[in-house]
Amino acid sequence: MEINNVMVAGAGVLGAQIAWQVAFNGFNVVVYDAFEKGLEGGKEFHKKFAKLFEEKKGATKEQIDSTLSRLSYTTNLEEAVKNADLVSESIPEVSEIKKTFYSNLSKVAPEKTIFTTNSSTMLPSMFANETKRPEKFLALHFANPVWDANIGEVMMHDKTDKKYFDIVLNFAKDIGMIPIPIYKEQPGYVLNSLLVPLLKAARTLIFKGISDPQSVDKTWMISTGAKIGPFGIIDMVGMDTVYNIALRNGTIGNDTESLKMAEYCKKNYIDKGKKGIKTGEGFYKYPNPAYQDPNFLINN
Repeated sequence: MEINNVMVAGAGVLGAQIAWQVAFNGFNVVVYDAFEKGLEGGKEFHKKFAKLFEEKKGATKEQIDSTLSRLSYTTNLEEAVKNADLVSESIPEVSEIKKTFYSNLSKVAPEKTIFTTNSSTMLPSMFANETKRPEKFLALHFANPVWDANIGEVMMHDKTDKKYFDIVLNFAKDIGMIPIPIYKEQPGYVLNSLLVPLLKAARTLIFKGISDPQSVDKTWMISTGAKIGPFGIIDMVGMDTVYNIALRNGTIGNDTESLKMAEYCKKNYIDKGKKGIKTGEGFYKYPNPAYQDPNFLINN
């Protein structure tokens, strides 16, 4: 099976990046969002990515124009998926929202269409029944930013047909990613199995008043040589995503600490409009966060 046409569901931080990466590598992309406001946000992201790729990635004007010409946008699910060979889903990390989405998608998608989820915290098997095509459903997980942290984690569940697993691995390679095959469901894949405990530990340090975000980031960056610390990463991921994950973990696992963490994120950041890079402020202010200052790690 040849992949030519891709639908990206969700025009947020990662959905917009995935759509751009796929279109930049020569595929036709329809960006779907349930809300017009979401699509407008996705278009704004794509304007920024065009500038970034021209100024920092060496892309030519012709490449940028060609990429933009391969992107289209709609709030109509049936219209969005009518020609899709593959769907990449990046909608909110709320199980009922995802279940409803896949149930609706299964009713209008062509039989040929492969469904993939970019969920960071939920397993494909949780939604396999709703897709009505479990053999053609699996995870294709991206890191942030997609073009720099260019791994594509491809994860099967027990009903995925190996044929489609191989097709998605090849697709990941075709869009400029390094395919990471995951043969058995694992919460957090490879990347988040390593990353989530780091981010939780970092949040705990400030939640309990032990340290502050910049000091935690400096510690991590100096000690490991990383370009960014855990709170810079949280700003990229988005505070609302972190909130949803903490809320879900607290609710499902009856974890009072996670519930308190979720409330802390909501009260101190989300309610104040500080959701991270996408709102211009989170733990840092953007577009020029302090951790990118050459003096950030200097003892002065």
